Amino acid sequence: MNAPSSAATAAATAATIAADRPYLSVNNIEVIYDHVILVLKGVSLNVPGGKIVSLMGGNGAGKSTTLKAVSTLLRGERGEVTKGSVEFQGQRIDQLTPNELVKRGLSQVMEGRHCFAHLTIEENLLTGAYTRRLSRAGLRESLEMVYHYFPRLKLRRTSQAGYTSGGEQQMCAIGRALIARPTMILLDEPSMGLAPQIVEEIFEIVKDLNTKEKVSFLLAEQNTTVALRYADFGYILENGRVVMEGAASELASNEDVKEFYLGVSAAGRKSFRDMKFYRRRKRWLA
Repeated sequence: MNAPSSAATAAATAATIAADRPYLSVNNIEVIYDHVILVLKGVSLNVPGGKIVSLMGGNGAGKSTTLKAVSTLLRGERGEVTKGSVEFQGQRIDQLTPNELVKRGLSQVMEGRHCFAHLTIEENLLTGAYTRRLSRAGLRESLEMVYHYFPRLKLRRTSQAGYTSGGEQQMCAIGRALIARPTMILLDEPSMGLAPQIVEEIFEIVKDLNTKEKVSFLLAEQNTTVALRYADFGYILENGRVVMEGAASELASNEDVKEFYLGVSAAGRKSFRDMKFYRRRKRWLA
């Protein structure tokens, strides 16, 4: 039996390293706004390929800033990553432009949806194909793929986006990102301002995209209950730091998470006054 060649061994080793490497890796980053305000303080996280990772925490915890640090959108808000690095598919990306990142397969859906109100739903979706060179047939195929996952959008495709519901605008924003054929989507507060049944519908679609289209997701979400139900792994941010991380199922059953974020303890649901007092003595920050 012939021994494997050195080239084959090297290729196998490289493949193993690539498989073990996180798809997205945020390494101990610090973010400062206006050269003065320190917002993120040594945040590190990993997103494996083909997984949904949730970034949770209250208002001002640093969730959106973390996503913008990854997508390099901070510069437009006078923010910058002053320490650490961000790697995507094994290559450092924190010095690239957002346009270059979209071409590499990483797209962000901003908080607040940000549809072009004067354009129709379909025109909004077509703007997502700007970075791709598609034939008319290819563009139609991409549109039909989006309409397959978001049938509401097909019904409203000729309506001006500004006159559609919040849920339809959120679907349009995700669909627009999907047209660019990303391998990873950064999804910022998808449940904000939406009715619970619409939130469930959107998260079910996210799960389908993850399972069927193999799109990885890093999502920032205040609705901890929904986020942990659909995510594979989670990180909790407080005041710009990661204070807890783990598999979504483990976080959902963690007593601290139940009390601090779900309002439920072993003794039952706490009152708001009790919760406010309890938050002042968080055990993981003690």
